[in-house]
Amino acid sequence: MISKTLTTKTNFDFLLGEVLLIDKEIGKTSFNVVHNLRKITGVKKIGHAGTLDPAATGLLIVCTGKKTKEIRIYQDQTKTYSGIITLGIKTPSMDSETEAIEICDASQITPEEMEETRKKFVGEIEQIPPMYSALKFKGQALYKYARKGIDVKREPRKVNILSFEITKTDLPDIHFSIECSKGTYIRVIADDFGSALGCGAYLKSLRRIKIGEYAVDNAFTLKELEDYLKSSNSTGGESIEKN
Repeated sequence: MISKTLTTKTNFDFLLGEVLLIDKEIGKTSFNVVHNLRKITGVKKIGHAGTLDPAATGLLIVCTGKKTKEIRIYQDQTKTYSGIITLGIKTPSMDSETEAIEICDASQITPEEMEETRKKFVGEIEQIPPMYSALKFKGQALYKYARKGIDVKREPRKVNILSFEITKTDLPDIHFSIECSKGTYIRVIADDFGSALGCGAYLKSLRRIKIGEYAVDNAFTLKELEDYLKSSNSTGGESIEKN
């Protein structure tokens, strides 16, 4: 595992296989990260264990070489996020990537109402995947239909929300942390949360802070990883971690 807990080991074999903890920057797609890592490592066979939207930041687990066979192990683990939900504004993409389509005064929403609504989103719930997503319909990503104004029928999916905590309230913004099963759309939780409160809401910001036991605090940015590998002149098959 190549992460920020550095040991004295400095040799890596990306073809044989390494697992990397990457802190994705805002604006980059998960594919951008994989593409950049192919340049940094010189290995083409690379995959990530769970997409992050371009507007989101945080932990990506990336496998290289033969370690790509282990991607499913990381994909199946729970994910933990922190972020901000903004009440009173509804957008088509359920986040900040599209303009508001509904605006409502949320200043009268009470802490008690938010707490009671929050409880409804803990445990096994159903979500309808968003149109602005990479899910495929007839071989084409749903977001491509959405950009053309075409709505495709999507079936609800069951996901498990292990915890959903409101960590700070500064209306219209609500700061939160969520631990959930794979396949959960936090944007949908934000949108559904706002609908349940009767004022609408969208996901203002999102950061993935953990995948299973792996934390973003131990992850490299792409620049940090590139600089470290250059300084270590890695060629073998050991692992490093950074503190």
